[in-house]
Amino acid sequence: MNWSVIYQNLPLFFRGIRVTLSVSFFALLLSIPIGTVAGLFRVSRFRVLRAAAALYVEFFRGVPLLVLLIWIFFVLGRFFRLTPYWSAVSGLGIFSGAFVAEIVRSGVQSVPKGQMEAARASGMTYLEAMRYVILPQALRKVLPPMASQFIILVKDSSLVSVISIVDLSMVAKNLVATTFRSIEVWTFAAMLYFCVTYGLSQLIAFCERRFRMDH
Repeated sequence: MNWSVIYQNLPLFFRGIRVTLSVSFFALLLSIPIGTVAGLFRVSRFRVLRAAAALYVEFFRGVPLLVLLIWIFFVLGRFFRLTPYWSAVSGLGIFSGAFVAEIVRSGVQSVPKGQMEAARASGMTYLEAMRYVILPQALRKVLPPMASQFIILVKDSSLVSVISIVDLSMVAKNLVATTFRSIEVWTFAAMLYFCVTYGLSQLIAFCERRFRMDH
């Protein structure tokens, strides 16, 4: 095996990693408000809101991410003039939002029902009880899985290369096509993905420990 192809193209690999992290980060920023609203709708008292949120969650959890990315790029991208980059961010954000919605829903439902009843008995409206009593408690429980969702996004972002995003996967594909060193290139790409995801997981674990110490 000849690893010189790796040394000679390190700047390309690191540029690809930056694009991967950038797309994942902006997709997470998009998925959090979408998922939070959908998650709150899932536990709403109004049947229409619950049905709409359930439809969103089940639909986007049932559609393959690859298909969604291609559809957004070739269909919505033409109407809204989205670049490949923002098509990728939109696709990942909408897709991830369905999973964030389930995280938020489970976090809210994990708060004992007595908390809501006590808040309502004290004179709070339903919205006030959700804002001041339920959501602060649910936040502590949803932060760890929400952080883990970012790691999942980093791995899922490897699919954005199909719409011409020059992320780490696209860099690897291009190098294999020009150098024919598939073993070396894909091994190094896998190592980079692992280093990024492992580093993020350790950072998340550290933040969780500090959060528990502070509370």
